[in-house]
Amino acid sequence: MLNKKLLEFSKQIKALADAGMVFKNSEYDAERYEQLQEIALEMQSLLSTKEVAVFKDFYLPVEDYPTPNVDVRAFIINGKKEVLLVREQVDGRWTLPGGWADIGLSPKENVIKELEEETGYTVEVKRLLAVFDKKMHDHPPQPHYVYKMCFLCEITGQESKPNFDITGMDWFSLQALPELSKDRILKSQLELLFEHLDASKPVYFD
Repeated sequence: MLNKKLLEFSKQIKALADAGMVFKNSEYDAERYEQLQEIALEMQSLLSTKEVAVFKDFYLPVEDYPTPNVDVRAFIINGKKEVLLVREQVDGRWTLPGGWADIGLSPKENVIKELEEETGYTVEVKRLLAVFDKKMHDHPPQPHYVYKMCFLCEITGQESKPNFDITGMDWFSLQALPELSKDRILKSQLELLFEHLDASKPVYFD
């Protein structure tokens, strides 16, 4: 728990230093912010036992004020109250279809695109169910700060095969879930999404 808290502090230090580099007024400022960036990366390295260079590769050069990354996910159920999950090639575990939101597309458009690429299904996006701040949930530590948007979707057709990132897809009940990709989705979050199928419930947000 302590390491997780320290990781969150390191992310905040990195974000503050990145913002400082964008709005710096002098070379003196730049030198201090660069030092803070290095300290944040050293903290992440120590907490993970990975080299600092690994974490440098995670981050793109900052040209504007740093903000959280956005992950979009589709929640689809069938008539048996089973949820559609896909198996990720990267770790062989299961998650809701979706991924990073692309610039230039709305959240809705991103979900539709991700679903077609990963499952071949065309869908109608019905409503937003939840916005998770990953810091507030028991995900494994990671360098990025992420908001996860989960949308209720309904299948309208199927046009193609899943892409190479996905090695399988299937329907599962909450009582018989496969091994989940915990960086992407947790059982507790799936349980919450099932609860919020009730249209009378407001959108969940952290």
